[in-house]
Amino acid sequence: MIARGTLGSLLVLVGGLVTATLPPSTPALRLGMLGAMRAHEIGRMTGLVVVLVGLGLLANAWLRLCRTVAVGDRETADPAEGVALVRFATVVWSAPLLLAPPLFSRDGWSYAAQGKLAEVGLSPYEWGPGALAPDTFLPLPGWLTGPPIVQAVDPMWWDTATPYGPVPVFLGAVVASITGNPWILVVAHRGFALVGLVLLAWAVPRLAAWSGANPAVATALVVASPLMMANGVAGLHNDLLMVGLMAAALVVAVERGWAWGALLAGLAAGVKVPGGLVAVGIVLVSLPLGASLGERVRRLGSVAAVSVGGLLGLGVVTGIGNGWLRALTVPGEVNTPLSATTLVGGVLDWVALHLGLDTGPALFRDLVRALGLLAATGTGAWVALRWRTGSRRTAVAAVAAVGAAFVLLSPVVHLWYFLLLPPFLATQRLPRHATGALVAVSVLLGLVAPLDSSLHGAYYAIVLGCMTVALLLPVLLLTAPARERLARIVAPLAPPLADLEDRGTSAAAATR
Repeated sequence: MIARGTLGSLLVLVGGLVTATLPPSTPALRLGMLGAMRAHEIGRMTGLVVVLVGLGLLANAWLRLCRTVAVGDRETADPAEGVALVRFATVVWSAPLLLAPPLFSRDGWSYAAQGKLAEVGLSPYEWGPGALAPDTFLPLPGWLTGPPIVQAVDPMWWDTATPYGPVPVFLGAVVASITGNPWILVVAHRGFALVGLVLLAWAVPRLAAWSGANPAVATALVVASPLMMANGVAGLHNDLLMVGLMAAALVVAVERGWAWGALLAGLAAGVKVPGGLVAVGIVLVSLPLGASLGERVRRLGSVAAVSVGGLLGLGVVTGIGNGWLRALTVPGEVNTPLSATTLVGGVLDWVALHLGLDTGPALFRDLVRALGLLAATGTGAWVALRWRTGSRRTAVAAVAAVGAAFVLLSPVVHLWYFLLLPPFLATQRLPRHATGALVAVSVLLGLVAPLDSSLHGAYYAIVLGCMTVALLLPVLLLTAPARERLARIVAPLAPPLADLEDRGTSAAAATR
């Protein structure tokens, strides 16, 4: 199990070196075989298949890990030992990916360039990575002629300010003051992301204990899943640090007081704005049972004041500023197929066009997107003002509900946005079919990570990747033996409520 997952990670690393975008000045490109494979389409397609097979092995090992800690054996009879096994597997499976370039997305290269901008005194909230290239006036695109730090940045974001908060920009600037090597910079940013993974490994068993769930199972579902390995660790996204801070904020609010939790919520929003959604859970868990509407409003105002104050203070203390607030609309410049509001609005625009209505090319898209954001905001307010107070279990469910509303109704949705949900779903007493769906979706979103929009019209790669995924999914989930294995996993993951109540004491012990 551990060895199989490690082999899968190694294959993801090897295949990723062939398929990932690298700066042309990267010394690794001078290696004969690597350069030859990247130079020919058949080599790149081979690399993609190697990556997908590696993800398949990781998924297979993860399913076995989930079953091991759910059913229990001599090695994992104690929940605390099960948590330790999951943490060990996560460390070993992550290790081969630590030194990898950003995989399945170019965002990591943008993070590195934004940190360098701040280090040289240019605000990344006013300048795009192209400002680092002194020769962008040449006829050739700047991303071909610029310095190594920006050679791998997606041209789409060449002249775009960053919408990220001061936390990743400041950390990136600190590393950029030490080295300008782009590979070292992105590895450092992966290190920042892995801080979020460590926080999740610490917080998830505690969140699970609040509902009497098995902490080892919850930890396995969150920190070692294919979704996490592919999009959080390999993909190198700020969302991992954000969600780690969110989970920690909820735990700290219970164990140390709501004000400390609110400060951590502000820190999470300082990575990406959705991190502040955890404030809803902090409000509910910090009030007594049966709190009145007035008490809710006052506590909501207090938590918001501490969180927003801490968030804006970060911009001042770090010297980065808070210009990112003006750039929050930047992600909306692209259309993603995972955004329900974008799809619905696009369909309405298409219908209007064919009906001959003079409504403009994106009127309904923008309208539906705005309504979606309004509905997500309304969901957050309704949960904060109406859901049960004084209950830890309800607080976790509240963050899950508000997070799900944001992901489902957001104008832009990428695969890594779903990292927000498992920490607050896997730690609840879900019905068996819901638990099975979480397992299946985690496998699916991990396998399709290499097929994200970063392929930019690479049709052969998309076709070949889809064919490979179509072969892997039945083996993992859809065949009769696979369904039987999934049932054996899900049954102990979601036992009868009476069993969960009896397990509460031992689960709580595992968090200490």
